Amino acid sequence: MLEIAYLESGPMDGPPVILLHGWPSDVHDWDDVAPKLAADGYHVFIPWLRGFGPTRFLSETTPRSGQQGALAADLHDFMDALQIPAALLTGYDWGGRAACIVAAIWPGRVHGLLSITGYNIQNIPFAGKPAPAAHEYRLWYQWYFQTERGQSGLEQNRREIARLLWRLWSPNWQFDDTTFKTSAISLDNPDFVAVTIQSYRHRYGNAPGDPAYDGIEHKLTDQPAIKVPTIVLHGAADGVTSVEESENASVHFTGNFQRRVVPKAGHFLSREEPGVVVKAIYELAHC
Repeated sequence: MLEIAYLESGPMDGPPVILLHGWPSDVHDWDDVAPKLAADGYHVFIPWLRGFGPTRFLSETTPRSGQQGALAADLHDFMDALQIPAALLTGYDWGGRAACIVAAIWPGRVHGLLSITGYNIQNIPFAGKPAPAAHEYRLWYQWYFQTERGQSGLEQNRREIARLLWRLWSPNWQFDDTTFKTSAISLDNPDFVAVTIQSYRHRYGNAPGDPAYDGIEHKLTDQPAIKVPTIVLHGAADGVTSVEESENASVHFTGNFQRRVVPKAGHFLSREEPGVVVKAIYELAHC
């Protein structure tokens, strides 16, 4: 279904680690993580998600879905295509969602899970239930994308929106223009807008899903437990997913589990505190 582009580093016979980026960013989320892992003998894979960078759909007729089931299926298929029997998965945001779902549905494929911001599987049947006001205002962009104006705005102003969200979500991270532009290129993917809009509308029941993922989506309605060893990292200054939202994450994890709050870090934790991420991966690798 997809031609998935990815970065690869480290020895071919090293323990596999897959690093998964979020929205609206790309593989450069891991620029300060992957080299350390590769130098220590890990075989590192960093794919561009559907709708980002050089990853492309193979057919014009394939629905441009960004729903959580599609992201998980892509990750599972990616592992199959590269003959990776099992890997340590690390991700946040969209990538963290894919990692959590694979860990929940196919636990035999996951040696360990580093999930940034907690249990990232959407509870779509309850998506219409209002959250506290302090959380709702953080999601303004999601409400914007429910409208035709929002879709047009993302098409015309994708870089301005992304840059604004980077600043709001990681208020203590002083990124420069070069850092932003290096990743913003990935947002020029011809399917970025379509995949984004479908993702944010589907999670609130305002867009149909791709029937190809009905089986996965059905399994997610009960919020399946994750049994693999897991570490949750949460930036204390995350501007979109407040640190309170992962306080009770342990109820979703039935295996070896730890949660750590990272002071001053925001949503783009792997860029802000790469050493913390690397340390957690090492710990999971030795569980």
